[in-house]
Amino acid sequence: MVMSGDLSVFDPIFTTADITGCHALAIYDTLFSLDSKLRPQPQMVGKWDLSDDKRTYTFELRDGLIWHDGTLVTAADCVASIRRWAQVDSGGKLIMERARDISKKDDKTFTIALKEPLGLLLDLLVQTEYYPAMMREKDAVRPATDQVTENIGSGPFKFNAALAKPGASFTYDRNENYVPRREPADGFAGGKVVKVDRAIWDNIADSQTALAALQAGEIDFLQGLPGDLYPVIESDPNLTLQILNSGGYVQCLRMNCLQKPFDNVKARQAMLHLIDQEAFLRVTASDPKFGHVVTSIFGNDGPYSNDENTGWHKKGGDPEMAKQLFREAGYAGEKVVILQPTNIASFSNASQLLADSLRKIGINVELAPSDWGGLIQRRVNKGPVESGGWSIFITDDTNVSLSSPISQIFLSANGEEGWYGWPKSEEYESLRAQWADTETFEERQALARKMQRAWWDFAGDVYLGQIVAPIARRKTLTGMIEIQSNLVPMWNIQRD
Repeated sequence: MVMSGDLSVFDPIFTTADITGCHALAIYDTLFSLDSKLRPQPQMVGKWDLSDDKRTYTFELRDGLIWHDGTLVTAADCVASIRRWAQVDSGGKLIMERARDISKKDDKTFTIALKEPLGLLLDLLVQTEYYPAMMREKDAVRPATDQVTENIGSGPFKFNAALAKPGASFTYDRNENYVPRREPADGFAGGKVVKVDRAIWDNIADSQTALAALQAGEIDFLQGLPGDLYPVIESDPNLTLQILNSGGYVQCLRMNCLQKPFDNVKARQAMLHLIDQEAFLRVTASDPKFGHVVTSIFGNDGPYSNDENTGWHKKGGDPEMAKQLFREAGYAGEKVVILQPTNIASFSNASQLLADSLRKIGINVELAPSDWGGLIQRRVNKGPVESGGWSIFITDDTNVSLSSPISQIFLSANGEEGWYGWPKSEEYESLRAQWADTETFEERQALARKMQRAWWDFAGDVYLGQIVAPIARRKTLTGMIEIQSNLVPMWNIQRD
């Protein structure tokens, strides 16, 4: 398998990178998992109940849960894992704000006792920014800012550390001790039955080289293929394109709101007017049927998608308005550094188009090329570009995840406590805080409009379009699980 990006960070509580999430999906298990209809279903939990006053959840682990080192999974492990995950995840932080106590009752049972009811609790445990991996207690007691050093989970695959070749390949072996649930596989839920003995991730940065390897049968699966190579796949009788994530992804431009020029709201608003989404989709989606304009912070065709405060959108963009807003922001030629991940074609192409668009309106731009692993290490730097910082990077997340503003990383504006870019708006955050206690769908729709108006006013980020990106595989590789997520499960797949 050739995944989209190179695995350089292994701890899913330390980063939200998709490649790390795929790694975590293989080796770690979770308390609950999303099914194909995006409903939470028990995974490590065998049974659970809620007290009459709706303030105490009791969870009992199912039988057969064993860590890769041979020790039994306990409730204490899960309590420590929840607490560590909640240090960084927005949904987890809300749980901790409402929690009176999270503690074990016995080796298989633990409780989450709340100060007040929180009907969204199970949803918050699955619709997350950070993969809610259950880890051994001795790993989970580490601060979230301190990476776990051993890849020991209880999931369906074991990480083969002896065969790991950083920068080249990583190997995952079937966990012979894993006991799947009895239900059939359904999204991330159900029985995680592994049908291959080993899965190897080869790091092939060049798309043409990766495609040649797929055609030659040297690899079976290819993610992140640029759209201009789709016709090659479609013309090869041994290969096929498959859409695993039917909702697709929304590409997002994140600006460093702590440093010039984007610490000024006018400069961020300038980016809204500058972006020509159709142009970006031509270099990221290639085929028109795979790309769509998106102007709602809640994505396209979602329950809370709306048209509030979208007057800035103009076909072709508005470079003159962007130039004027940069002037009003007091832009004085400061260098704008765009992080360019050269091993992810769509992000790399979009970064180059963005640099060109900015230069045309007189902005001093520098591209900083690296692989994706290098980008995710650099984006943690909050300092100025002169000290190794950055100004802009491009990323994406699933369209469907934008319907969950509590847990969605793009939809927080809590400054340095938030996600990379660190936008801040007290007005917006006060609105977002109301989401968990808004009871009816209609009330959440009305709240969504208020949130969207506030978001586009302070321009917390900028969307570049929605892309449905198929993966390429050999036809002999079957059983790929389809779910609206940017993570790829490796259970259920087999080679015929």
